[in-house]
Amino acid sequence: MKYKDYYETLGVARTATQDDIKGAYRKLARKYHPDVSKVADAEARFKEVNEANEVLKDPEKRAAYDQVGSGYRAGQDFQPPPNWDGGFASRGGSAGAGSPFGSGAGNFDSSDFFESLFGGRGRGRAGSPRQRGPVPGEDHHAKVSIDLEDSYRGAERGITMRMPGAGGGAQERTLDVHIPKGIRAGQSLRLAGQGAAGSGGGQAGDLYLEVEFKPHPRFRVDGSDVYLDLPVTPWEAALGATVEAATPDGPVQLSVPKGSTAGRKLRLKGRGLPGKNAGDLYAVIAIALPPADGDSAREAYEAMAKSFAGYDPRARPAG
Repeated sequence: MKYKDYYETLGVARTATQDDIKGAYRKLARKYHPDVSKVADAEARFKEVNEANEVLKDPEKRAAYDQVGSGYRAGQDFQPPPNWDGGFASRGGSAGAGSPFGSGAGNFDSSDFFESLFGGRGRGRAGSPRQRGPVPGEDHHAKVSIDLEDSYRGAERGITMRMPGAGGGAQERTLDVHIPKGIRAGQSLRLAGQGAAGSGGGQAGDLYLEVEFKPHPRFRVDGSDVYLDLPVTPWEAALGATVEAATPDGPVQLSVPKGSTAGRKLRLKGRGLPGKNAGDLYAVIAIALPPADGDSAREAYEAMAKSFAGYDPRARPAG
């Protein structure tokens, strides 16, 4: 997929004001409108101009586009980096498949580049009827990454968000957020009154933070269950042992059954994410082999080889 330079499409600088963008769009839309233009590729150019305007006229989309596309040139290979949208507030409905930005494509055929950033999920709000009197502010939505341990204990965190500002820029705000014990990935935290300001005396909208867990060096989360790899020695696996296993809530003593093999799952019921329906924690056995880096270690392996001379781990099981 190739990067699209929407500023270049409209012929404006990256510092262009909203009035500059509006004027450039109107000029090009008249020039390339398929009903009146005699330019050979008018229809394609008209679509490109509409798409560029859809992004640059909207402060939220423009700020996000500027953030993710910094350093790219038109025509360069492009792929949005993982979690590029984390911590960026957007207006309107909750984020859907492919993007945190709720308005999606308007009345134009959006490109793959556009949909990789913003999705293509229906019309914008441009056609909404004007309302009189107090108008409540729109809700904002964003993703927030938390530590797995925060779900086990609950936490109070100061979270910095990039909020859309005037002229397409982004401004940072730090919000105090209560993270309740037992929260799951995909659930949302509501911060009342932290969305867009209302008009005509209307109430401010709310900010919804969709929770995701930061990658953890030791634990993996699947729904409400938590997994960890448990290294054990060959003799602990063969003979059985009691070993210490780490959990997000602190170490526990865990019995390794005799004859355990790599990949065996040892279940600790209710030790997953806490809550009314607490998840489980699974310790997945991994056999850790000591290095043969000395005479005594090599002799031990040689003795083992002699003792198990008839054992072939690659032999197919009978049947």
